[in-house]
Amino acid sequence: MNDLHLPPDVLVKLQKRNERFDERAYLFVLAGIECLQSRLPERRHVSGAEVTLACKDLALEQYGLMAREVLEHWGIRETADFGRIVYALVDIGLLVTQPGDKIEDFHDIFSFQRAFDESYIWQSTRELER
Repeated sequence: MNDLHLPPDVLVKLQKRNERFDERAYLFVLAGIECLQSRLPERRHVSGAEVTLACKDLALEQYGLMAREVLEHWGIRETADFGRIVYALVDIGLLVTQPGDKIEDFHDIFSFQRAFDESYIWQSTRELER
């Protein structure tokens, strides 16, 4: 993901919509959606909660104990931010929604502190359980 970049015109459109998010935040959410889709038996529309949980899992897989800090550095501080990013991507035509989808579907899915700080399972603990 580190070598990926959004085309400059796309990035300008996104930053006009919300300057708070780093380019990597958008790429991360797209990667989270793709990771989620790759785990499904077949590609389908996914819910805001599914996207949010997939992004949480991806952050923990990629960044471990630093997951919350990395996301916050990119401007993602709560689950509603995943929705803001998704809807910005919808607004510029990179993603689509279905009737009934709403940005509130991303709100309060989990607590960042609980998900990234309090519930982190140390790698050595996982290896001991095997």
